[in-house]
Amino acid sequence: MALRRFRSTLRSSVVTYLLCFSAVVMAYDIFDPTANITITWDVVSWTPDGYVAVVKMNNYQMYRPIMTPGWTLGWTWAKKEIIWSILGAQAIDQGDCKDLPSNIPHSCEKSPRIIDMQPGVPYNQQFLNCCKGGFVSSMGQDPANSLSAFQLSVGNSGNTYKTVGLPKNFSLLGPNQGYTCSPISIVPSSVSLSSGGRRKNRALMSWQLVCRYSQFLASEIPTCCVSMSSFYNSEITPCLSCACGCRINENCVT
Repeated sequence: MALRRFRSTLRSSVVTYLLCFSAVVMAYDIFDPTANITITWDVVSWTPDGYVAVVKMNNYQMYRPIMTPGWTLGWTWAKKEIIWSILGAQAIDQGDCKDLPSNIPHSCEKSPRIIDMQPGVPYNQQFLNCCKGGFVSSMGQDPANSLSAFQLSVGNSGNTYKTVGLPKNFSLLGPNQGYTCSPISIVPSSVSLSSGGRRKNRALMSWQLVCRYSQFLASEIPTCCVSMSSFYNSEITPCLSCACGCRINENCVT
């Protein structure tokens, strides 16, 4: 009997550990298993020292909008890139631009963090689908407002297909933690319609990454304990006395 109880407890612990581990690694939302936020980086023109890109954030989650105070998108540059200018968003920190005193960029940060602008900003600072205070509706609630976008001019970068560097280590707060982002990769060039809708424009290059939400990552303290036992064992494996609020060492509680 004791051996049977031990095996049952061991199986329960292993199953619970695997569930917790998979929630951390895969950032999986059980209520919306195919949900994600897809970020597309379209290079639309080359400049003497870099390129101009349009960054689009599509919220393909059915039930989870990005609420106030809105999203924060971060990454690390591949080289020594700078942001000369930006429309429809702004970098939180300008960074150290002392090496460029005659023409100060918008941001010289190696790892910039970008936020949306507020409604009502001057027209010459806006971009299509910007300036909603970081709010992005979910696809299931309001598809027309499930997109946010901005345009940036990047310098100190390659300006050809072979020399340009892809940014890395993307992070997304929406507005809190809980999102895990994949590495960025080259995808087929995006196609968009002109304002009149009669001409198709193709990006020079397109890169893309996917960010997924996990409730486990979003919450520092588990909200409940799930007790499991084998079907052939009549005794329930009990929750530990510290099943909730014990993640001091960031270990999964079983």
